[in-house]
Amino acid sequence: MNTVKTAMLLATMTALFLGVGWLIGGGAGAVIAFVIALGMNAYAFWNSDSLALRMHGAREVDARSAPDFYAMVEHLAKRAELPMPRVFIIETDQPNAFATGRSPERAAVAATTGIMRALTREELAGVMAHELAHVKNRDTLIMTIVATLSGAISFLATMAQFGMLFGGGDRERNPLGIVGLLLAAILAPLAAALVQMTISRTREYSADKMGGEICGNPLWLASALAKISQMASGRVMQSAERHPETAHLFIINPLAGQRFDNLFSTHPNPSNRIAALQKQATVMGLGGAGGDYDGPSMGGRMQVELPQAERAEPSRTPKTRSRSWGLPRTGGGTKRGRRGPWS
Repeated sequence: MNTVKTAMLLATMTALFLGVGWLIGGGAGAVIAFVIALGMNAYAFWNSDSLALRMHGAREVDARSAPDFYAMVEHLAKRAELPMPRVFIIETDQPNAFATGRSPERAAVAATTGIMRALTREELAGVMAHELAHVKNRDTLIMTIVATLSGAISFLATMAQFGMLFGGGDRERNPLGIVGLLLAAILAPLAAALVQMTISRTREYSADKMGGEICGNPLWLASALAKISQMASGRVMQSAERHPETAHLFIINPLAGQRFDNLFSTHPNPSNRIAALQKQATVMGLGGAGGDYDGPSMGGRMQVELPQAERAEPSRTPKTRSRSWGLPRTGGGTKRGRRGPWS
């Protein structure tokens, strides 16, 4: 079924690509767009495990550079019966995470330093279980291809805008003249956004459900979603603003000012996701917190080497956030705050 979905997605995005090419340059433009689309599809398929990671400046860590976090992902991957993915950290204050890769064997998961500061170990386990669910469902290939082609369509739309400024009304090159360029500039990004929305919304609910099963407690993920959905909008993620076509990859919308479940939102409303997770927990017989995280010990300070800027100017995080990950303490205090309902 996923293979069929992938093929249908590729066909839809390629057809959209061809249509934009025709609007910009007629038959010749469609041929050029077709060649570009083939190249983009092939490149996205074979390099989907690294495209988004490079866009967001993710750095790979291992059992030596980030032993606690790496051990958590390894433990959850075993519970999910998945090969161990590559593990990455993104240096940004915004709490977020995503997964990528064309198959479980080529998968990678990434978390921001912001989310590692903000969440308890149980909540972070819920988030990473959600990302591993995307891997297990093979969502990562489809979602990364969407990101790649959406970016290419946005590029064509920008070309159309330039065409309107520099002789775009010439019908010898453009069959619809200025109207065609206007349609390409306006409708193409909207169509790409609709495809992103359709793909992401349904897959987020599915990954939430499976993530709750992988970590053993849907309430951990529900608590994480409640916390990071409130925090994310107040912390701008510059790499996401530069590459909005990758927004649907993240567990929470990383773009500033898009917190609501509107027509073009790539993510479901967090409250709807939380309600679904709470219902799942009830079905599983988890009336309360359901116990602590049962993975490798997360005690002590997390061994993660941060850049000099991060060490010198740590982000301002409320004292009530978890300190168990070894990232720089904030606020100057030494008192340990409450770490959530599982402490």
